[in-house]
Amino acid sequence: MVLLTQLVVTFAAILGFGIILSVPRRALVIGALIGVWTWFVLQVGLMAGLTNVVSTVLASLTAAVIAHIQARRIQIPVTALSIPGILPLVPGSLAYFTMLSFVEGDYLEGLEYGVQTMLQAGAIAAGLVLALSVFSFRKGIGNRYETGKE
Repeated sequence: MVLLTQLVVTFAAILGFGIILSVPRRALVIGALIGVWTWFVLQVGLMAGLTNVVSTVLASLTAAVIAHIQARRIQIPVTALSIPGILPLVPGSLAYFTMLSFVEGDYLEGLEYGVQTMLQAGAIAAGLVLALSVFSFRKGIGNRYETGKE
């Protein structure tokens, strides 16, 4: 029941962010659904005992792959779907606690939060880049064989 509530709230939040960020109307619901799926993958990974970083890589990769496929289907830029898709993964609270710890003078705790923030941000980037490289690699091979170049 808690996971279902989280998924509904995630959908509403991403839909709201999409409206604020002027995501194209035809991509609004699709982007929100990608974000919900991303959050679901993250939670399932955490429940399965994976670390936060590994779960984030898997969720980010999932969001990017779905975004690439759907963007081709409805013919819009991939970023219009991948950004709403990764929004649930952004480590905003970790960044806040990092700054709070440093302001309060607890440098060791701030460093710990900072490292966690950077690892999670890197995991998001890794998932996006991995999906991009797979789709770009496939596109590059197709172009090379179509033109007859080796």
